[in-house]
Amino acid sequence: MSQLTSAGEQLVQQLSQRHGVSTDAITHMLIAVQNGNGSMAQFNHPEFGGCGQWMQGGMTMVSDLFNNALKSRVDNVCSDIANHLAQHQTTPYVGSFQSQSQGGNHNQTQASGAMGGNDLFAPDPNQNWWPQDLGGPSATGSQNDVAYAYFSGSCRLAVKTGGDVWVYDTMDHQIGGFGQQQGVGGTITFSSQYGTVNLSTLPVVSINGTAPAPVSPTTPSPESSGSATPPIEHLAGGNAPTTDEDDVIAKLERLGQLKDKGYLSDEEFASKKSELLARL
Repeated sequence: MSQLTSAGEQLVQQLSQRHGVSTDAITHMLIAVQNGNGSMAQFNHPEFGGCGQWMQGGMTMVSDLFNNALKSRVDNVCSDIANHLAQHQTTPYVGSFQSQSQGGNHNQTQASGAMGGNDLFAPDPNQNWWPQDLGGPSATGSQNDVAYAYFSGSCRLAVKTGGDVWVYDTMDHQIGGFGQQQGVGGTITFSSQYGTVNLSTLPVVSINGTAPAPVSPTTPSPESSGSATPPIEHLAGGNAPTTDEDDVIAKLERLGQLKDKGYLSDEEFASKKSELLARL
């Protein structure tokens, strides 16, 4: 449950006296309007007639359909709350990833809303798990035990899994959704203007705030050194072998794009190309 700051508690007291309802009812509606990005609310409180909906601009629904006095009270309370929320909003409301339907044994992403910053509410570390220097995300989402936060302005994608936070360089991708294959070691893909792309093709910027060590032939694998690895192989850079011919071809195409954009040298391109071709 969202925790109010001292400013939020003062506002609840003021609105309770102004509208003649309890502080519990005001708090319930304050959270409901905030969850509705400041323009709508789905609520369920006895002082507002039980279940109902409100939308900025005049649409109000209550359980007692012909109780116009109750509708007016709900509209007045919600409109008042929406105005105050707008005054205290410190960062824009953010969107959520759209579900990405995929064939095979893939799950769809579970979209989740995000409030953005508002100084009426105490920050929730579970909702703001990404590195704070990235600022506010353009979109957020979660699926199973994996959470995503996309920062389109800085071309960064933060992924949280197993308590670890991985940050990727999204380059010129415009990300719209994620898909995850079921089972341990399942593949994570995302959708962009280039179609469906494996997460492993993105460069890793940091892991828990630390830049990853350069990969070299003499660098021991995490398995051999006893280091913990994320539960999904794609978050570790996709080094697990694959026998999916279509997946290899897709990686070859993406590899060529990376070389054309200057992210890979000729030697790096040739080495990775040979490795991929060996899997066919």
